[in-house]
Amino acid sequence: MFDNLSDRLQKIFKNLRGQGKLTEENIQSALREVRMALLEADVHYKVAKDFVASIAERAIGQEVMQSLTPGQQVIKIVNEALTELMGGRAEPLRLIGKPPVCLMMVGLQGSGKTTTTAKLARKLVQEKRRPCLVPADVYRPAAIDQLVTLAGQLKLPVYASSVQQRPEEIAREALAYAKQQNCDTLLVDTAGRLHVDTELMAELGRLKEILEPNEILLVADAMTGQDAVQVAGKFHDMLGVTGVILTKLDGDARGGAALSIRSVTNCPIKFIGTGEKLDALEVFHPDRMSSRILGMGDVLSMIEKAQEAFDEKQAQELAQKFREDTFSLEDFRNQLKQIKKLGSLEQILGMLPGMGMLKELKKMQVDEKEFVRMEAIINSMTKGERKNADIINASRRRRIADGSGTSVQEVNRLLKSYNESRKMMRQMMGGGSAGKKKKGKVRRKRAFFPF
Repeated sequence: MFDNLSDRLQKIFKNLRGQGKLTEENIQSALREVRMALLEADVHYKVAKDFVASIAERAIGQEVMQSLTPGQQVIKIVNEALTELMGGRAEPLRLIGKPPVCLMMVGLQGSGKTTTTAKLARKLVQEKRRPCLVPADVYRPAAIDQLVTLAGQLKLPVYASSVQQRPEEIAREALAYAKQQNCDTLLVDTAGRLHVDTELMAELGRLKEILEPNEILLVADAMTGQDAVQVAGKFHDMLGVTGVILTKLDGDARGGAALSIRSVTNCPIKFIGTGEKLDALEVFHPDRMSSRILGMGDVLSMIEKAQEAFDEKQAQELAQKFREDTFSLEDFRNQLKQIKKLGSLEQILGMLPGMGMLKELKKMQVDEKEFVRMEAIINSMTKGERKNADIINASRRRRIADGSGTSVQEVNRLLKSYNESRKMMRQMMGGGSAGKKKKGKVRRKRAFFPF
């Protein structure tokens, strides 16, 4: 989402770093470009103006002028200002209180409210809570069916409402149902409209009185830009919104909403939606988002994703297999499945520091379907072939290609990738005197695994 803004800012700061000494004129010129970059990214004009003014106040002074690395010092100031603009720190959900604690989901129609409700429920389960889902949008039967289906996928209790009920009736009965199910959290998916109107707000106000929610979370579509900021302002004025969840941040919109909402409405962004799957919901960390925008990466988020996707016991078993040189194609397939859980490769690469500056990488199209093809190839092998890839001769390769709907060349590419992975891990595992022992073990095992 922030690709264009990120590219512009990185070019500006690259020019600043190239200057041995910065003058007031250099900095003013760079800040004008920063302001233009923000406006083009659909950031609210007043937010952009105040933001640049706050940077200028610090940048045109002793802090930068007398610094040994003035270019880096300006980037540091911009990083801190961006972080502050987006809220400063991550805002956790307020879940303390007599169960069931209620979270009320509000927003316009089409913002992704129903799916986000299920995503949030999944995240709460990971935090050892027991949520109950409540479809209260009686104007769209499909929304009720959708939430019931998603609750089934998550194996969570859901209050089975119907379009014949009034939203207030659903709210009262759902509270009683959640207590019966021993649920500690109630997630209520309310009705939306194509635009904010008095009838909708009156209904949400009545639900607020009945539910007494700990949080009123506005689900806003980041693709709508400044409209999302205006919608957030109206909902906050009429309901007292406690937090915002921005959806569709994986899209190609300019991202101005994420940079404007906190400043304009004073409502913190608590989560961001980064895809359609139920695991595509992240806690919003302003400091990490700022680092991503400025091309400094987001290694912490990548580590958290990896910890969630990879099983520690499996990782230890895998390390043992590498040490003993018994890493098979079945293990290779399991690793592919684990990597797929991390999400889009493009997103992962975007979290690595400096990757945004590699123009070759920007032009490179990552084919996510490659993983599917690789899995299909391995699944088309016999158990013996998966355990010992060295027995796969030309005729076997043709059979595997036919069985997986791929070509012999693709089968060859997979086997090459597998052998290169094994070779690299053998080199990493083999160092010093311990490495010699491991190499000795490898030679003795070659009667069984002749790689």
